[in-house]
Amino acid sequence: MKNILIILCFITGLNTAFANEGWLNILNEGGNNKGIKCTQAIQNAIEKASKNGGGTIFFPAGEYLTGALTLRSNITIHLDSGALLKFSENFDDFLPYVEMRYEGIVMKSFQPLFYAKDVENITITGRGVIDGQGKVWWNEVYRIETAKEPLPPTKYQTMWEEQNKGLYTEPYYKRTVDKKFFRPSFFQAYNCKNILIEGVTFQNSPFWTINPEFCDNVTVTGISIFNPHSPNTDGINPSSCTNVHISNCHISVGDDCITIKSGRDGDGRRYGKATENVTITNCTMLSGHGGVVIGSEMSGGIKKITISNCVFDGTDRGIRIKSARGRGGVVEDIRVDNIVMKNIKEEAIVLSLFYDKGTQVEPVTEKTPIFRNIHMSNITASNVNKAGQILGITEMPIQNITFSNINMDGKEGFTVNTATDVEFHDVKVNAIVGSSFKISDSKNIILDNVGSSTAIKGVPVIKLDNVSNALINNNFPFNPTDIFIEADGKDTKNIFLKNNVLNNVTTKIKKGASLDKKAITE
Repeated sequence: MKNILIILCFITGLNTAFANEGWLNILNEGGNNKGIKCTQAIQNAIEKASKNGGGTIFFPAGEYLTGALTLRSNITIHLDSGALLKFSENFDDFLPYVEMRYEGIVMKSFQPLFYAKDVENITITGRGVIDGQGKVWWNEVYRIETAKEPLPPTKYQTMWEEQNKGLYTEPYYKRTVDKKFFRPSFFQAYNCKNILIEGVTFQNSPFWTINPEFCDNVTVTGISIFNPHSPNTDGINPSSCTNVHISNCHISVGDDCITIKSGRDGDGRRYGKATENVTITNCTMLSGHGGVVIGSEMSGGIKKITISNCVFDGTDRGIRIKSARGRGGVVEDIRVDNIVMKNIKEEAIVLSLFYDKGTQVEPVTEKTPIFRNIHMSNITASNVNKAGQILGITEMPIQNITFSNINMDGKEGFTVNTATDVEFHDVKVNAIVGSSFKISDSKNIILDNVGSSTAIKGVPVIKLDNVSNALINNNFPFNPTDIFIEADGKDTKNIFLKNNVLNNVTTKIKKGASLDKKAITE
């Protein structure tokens, strides 16, 4: 028995030794938890663990201050409950400039607060808080943007210009490039794989918060992000990434909560790396320009995305898919399901190819953006400003869109313009201003069991203008309705009404002056 106990103690000692070898308490590695800057101690601990094949850098409770950190393969940053890791307010602590991506453009600029390049198996986890102290970065942008006269360049602007000679962007982006000051993301992994971010809280990001670029197998789960009203402080922005899983997150930020991207214009097309195989589920979004957004930097393409079981309360928009002429790229195979929205300041749903460019029609080229195969279902929205908007471009209408089992209460209804193969099934939009469904310059439309319980006198529930090939069926307005359909436009044709019960309607069809007499078949 004595020999067995000795053997067990020996094995236990070995296990403890091996465990301790891969577990580095930062307080034992030269760091301190009194708020005194310890960048070098933290980086040295990362390098030490890396030389041993990897390990965990452990931050016990307390306050830590650091500059930019470079992560290596097989490294875990673990913040215990009560640990606060703050990043420096001194821009010099984010030098030298590194290769990074800013708003879809690859360049050299400030090192992201957490930066990783060409590595694998990196983790940030725990129950602690990480503070980017972004206000100094926001203030510098504000100082540059609001100057009434040209300012002498700072050393950072001079460095940026020297290290980015030959960088080309489209003319419309000149205003941004001319700042020569590009804030770092909070976390940017560049060309990495196997990333896990779990449990921690991020706050006060200088720029985008979680921003993997050109990465594979990214998991972000159970984190909270809090950024105040501040410029470009998006929450989670995977760009040109594959196999991304975002779940159980709580986000309240100064810009979009979650945004899927893949590069901007020619630079994005040059890399040609799509973001694909993305799941977003079980998240709550409060303040933010958009709940879940796709684009506008989508020149590499975005496909095979699911968004489910999320709540948006107080965001400017809910689901937003945006691009513009010149971007190029294809957004396709998108599924949105089981979403609840409330207090949406603008549109609950937006699909728009008019994000930030003009209206002039262009030839179809690699610069032409494409939206297709997008399907949304089981959505409830209340107190929204506008139910939804689909806005295509003449040379490339938005294609193959379906909405099913949707209930919305708000000021305005759905607007569809320049789209093809759009279907509404079991969609109720209780608008108090204008038509619930306003469709123009579109074709191949199905309106199946749609309606409104807030019919407005003199305003049609459905308004068609230059619409061809439409089926309006299985509709039964329960409440007294003044006008059910209004149709106009010389190109309106092949409109079929079938299986509708319109006993509660005063005027079933109001025909405009330019409508062909044979355009509608009952």
